[in-house]
Amino acid sequence: MKKKVLTVDDSRTIRNMLLVTLNNAGFETIQAEDGVEGLEVLEECNPDVIVTDINMPRLDGFGFIEGVRRNDKYRAVPILVLTTESDAEKKNRARQAGATGWIVKPFDPAKLIDAIERVTA
Repeated sequence: MKKKVLTVDDSRTIRNMLLVTLNNAGFETIQAEDGVEGLEVLEECNPDVIVTDINMPRLDGFGFIEGVRRNDKYRAVPILVLTTESDAEKKNRARQAGATGWIVKPFDPAKLIDAIERVTA
């Protein structure tokens, strides 16, 4: 059975790159444009792993991660942050919110797949 990945990013370009990368690697990909939509689709898709941006309108990545972690059902789902930010303070804040890992954009498709496979093993 294919592993499901929920991607949350407001950039259409990044969403398209993620879709191609993940589908080519054999994952089922569900996409959301921001944290609000991410929390809305979370219930119906029940992902194995989540990949989220930090800087998004309506609800940023920190708020989205906290929203996911508030639900017991998703407390153990790995969350990878994919962002242009590389600031230690933001990494720490994401970790405190419940992020599992951090990948800086522009991402290397092979490294992203490797990270997803590691956290879902």
